[in-house]
Amino acid sequence: MSATRAPAVEARRLVKTYPGDVTALAGLDVTVEPGTVFGLLGPNGAGKSTTVKILTTLARPDSGTATVAGHDVLRHPDRVRRAIGVVAQGSGADPVATGRENLRLQGRLYGLNGAALDRRVEELLGRFSLADAKDRPVKGYSGGMLRRLDVALGLVHRPEVLFLDEPTTGLDPEARSAMWAEIARLAGEEGLTILLTTHYLEEADRLAERVAIVDRGRVVVEGTPDALKGELRGDAVRMELREPVGEAGRTLLAGALGALRGVREVVIEGRGISARADDGGAAMPALLTALERAGVSVATATVARPSLDDVYLRHAGRRYAEAGSAAVPGGADALALLGGAR
Repeated sequence: MSATRAPAVEARRLVKTYPGDVTALAGLDVTVEPGTVFGLLGPNGAGKSTTVKILTTLARPDSGTATVAGHDVLRHPDRVRRAIGVVAQGSGADPVATGRENLRLQGRLYGLNGAALDRRVEELLGRFSLADAKDRPVKGYSGGMLRRLDVALGLVHRPEVLFLDEPTTGLDPEARSAMWAEIARLAGEEGLTILLTTHYLEEADRLAERVAIVDRGRVVVEGTPDALKGELRGDAVRMELREPVGEAGRTLLAGALGALRGVREVVIEGRGISARADDGGAAMPALLTALERAGVSVATATVARPSLDDVYLRHAGRRYAEAGSAAVPGGADALALLGGAR
């Protein structure tokens, strides 16, 4: 019988606070199996970037433990750094140097040289469709080209674990699709372990074999995207009101709508109403009638199959898009330092 492989990434009860008594992590747990794409999903300020900073040795937790590629991040940070590649939100490439020069420098930092380095650089330039631009200064690269170079830089030394922090932020749809294809190829063909942080629900659904949804510094639910969506029976019903209702009105509406047959999990936020229904199409007339009787006017109404947004709503109690209004200190801006500290 073969031995069980140790997790590629494992964090237990991570706690991190910032000045002003701001809690970034409140006992976060996460386990990433080798050779998988794991999505850490959450809005801005949820704690994703702080988690990555700890796992990549750029920050120390107040308490808790973490290992990456079998190495303790606090006791053996140097071993962790040799085993990982990091692609941060902010590019770490030298804008004055060419693409090839950036890759060669990154390789030398990890002890590569000579023919082995030359082969690796040319391999990555070809794989990421940068061969034609390899001798051009990076400052002239498009956003998609620069992001592909960032990923190539993180792969020069053949890491065991690759951290991708918001890898497609700011990219146009075509460049985003190309990046998704390359991430899928890295995991599928090369067996690379990838920890992906993103606030794009579609990105996590498309790429990750497992996702952990983070809210207020802790994991609220974890599983495969299909399994998490499958737990939500029936259809997702969403309605937008012409005018918001007050707190008393929300309570009355939630009670009235929740009393309808086959309707449950009613959430009212501002002008938005979300609910689950066994049969959304059949339930919609009754929902609209109940709202009309309450003197509430509906602007739009839709019925859809469950999404990760619905999963987030169930476990966090609010819509995903409305959850990230306040950023946590030490998040995206601080993580940009990783660009120069791979």
